[in-house]
Amino acid sequence: MDTSLHAPIVNQKVSEMAENLIGSEIIKLAGEVKAKMAQGEKIYNLTIGDFNSKIFPIPSELKDEIIKAYQNDETNYPPANGIQELREAVSRFLHTREGLEYNANQILISGGARPLIYAVYQTLIDPQDKVLFPVPSWNNNHYTHLSRGQQILVQTTPENKFMPTAEELKPYISEATMVAVCSPLNPTGTTFTEKGLKDICDLIIEENKKRGDSRKPVYLLYDQIYWVLTHGETRHVDPVTLCPDMKNYTIYIDGISKAFAATGVRVGWAFGPQKIIDKMKSILSHVGAWSPKAEQVASANYLMNDKAIDTYLASFKSDINQRLQAFYKGMKDLKDEGFDVDVIIPEAAIYLTVNFNLVGKRTENGTLLENTADVTQYLLDEAKLAIVPFNAFGADKDSTWYRLSVGTSVAEEIDTLFGQLKAALSKLN
Repeated sequence: MDTSLHAPIVNQKVSEMAENLIGSEIIKLAGEVKAKMAQGEKIYNLTIGDFNSKIFPIPSELKDEIIKAYQNDETNYPPANGIQELREAVSRFLHTREGLEYNANQILISGGARPLIYAVYQTLIDPQDKVLFPVPSWNNNHYTHLSRGQQILVQTTPENKFMPTAEELKPYISEATMVAVCSPLNPTGTTFTEKGLKDICDLIIEENKKRGDSRKPVYLLYDQIYWVLTHGETRHVDPVTLCPDMKNYTIYIDGISKAFAATGVRVGWAFGPQKIIDKMKSILSHVGAWSPKAEQVASANYLMNDKAIDTYLASFKSDINQRLQAFYKGMKDLKDEGFDVDVIIPEAAIYLTVNFNLVGKRTENGTLLENTADVTQYLLDEAKLAIVPFNAFGADKDSTWYRLSVGTSVAEEIDTLFGQLKAALSKLN
């Protein structure tokens, strides 16, 4: 007999940080989607920032290298900062692909980007330090909470493609210890212009000159995990290329997760000032968040194979862009037909920014869509379309904008999806 059901209630207080940590809003939505799919419903699940590996497999050469590494028994502990061969391969990759000069000792390998972002926060943020970041953005609110810092949120606008501007950040820069940005941006799939990013860098440099040695400088966390996946005429820009003085203050986050559809392979890297990288290494050595050694060996070999990389990216990016353009056209057509929707031209990553301005409308049975949650539920129930509202990324709770991810979309199903979506929108009045 299970007596735990009748056990007396005991004091199980936890830390204030843990008690007040908010769970992932996206995972919550994904749970509801999975429940519907388990019941046999056909759901177009465009919520997750991941890839269907049957549609978008990792490069065959990378897969072969991983298998070979395991066959060679590369299964023991790797060095805390990553194997030398991988750090050197990353250094070369950054040089040849981005023109960035960082040596192997300025590069830290970890099990994907998340531990690295966590380590940046733990390295730079003291309790009550302030982190300045735009919203919508991915998880900066949670990482600030984990580091016991204070967040300063800046609401961005569709007029600027939801990318932050120096003008929006300037009123708060004197308070900040770190500015956290991402380009290409998750959740929008939009990017910084050269001027837009340079203005932010100039703002940080100017503030650090004012501080001198009397205060901790303002650092820039620059998440560029999607930078390889630019589309059309879009070109990725980065802080140190635009403003060499930013090399003292910029910590980059990068890796193979998005560039090579390798989210589950878990190889990410950070690079920046060596003192900061060394401190991050120390933190992660205690956490044990290293990337598996076999995957590190495989990635080191793959990153040296320029021909294989070029061939893979040409096909991979074309397939992603084809889907983004198809969804963009579908949304644009609905807008042109008079439906209360909108869309921003896709630039990069696997995301499309879409707007369903449906609050205040009524369904066929007279139910009022009172808020964004109602709209999200209606799209899921009636159109079988699952997408993530921007309020899950820190945007205002009344925002009517959404992230649509194409990483799991089947190209042949897009027309059917829009047929159902049009039918669902037509039922509203």
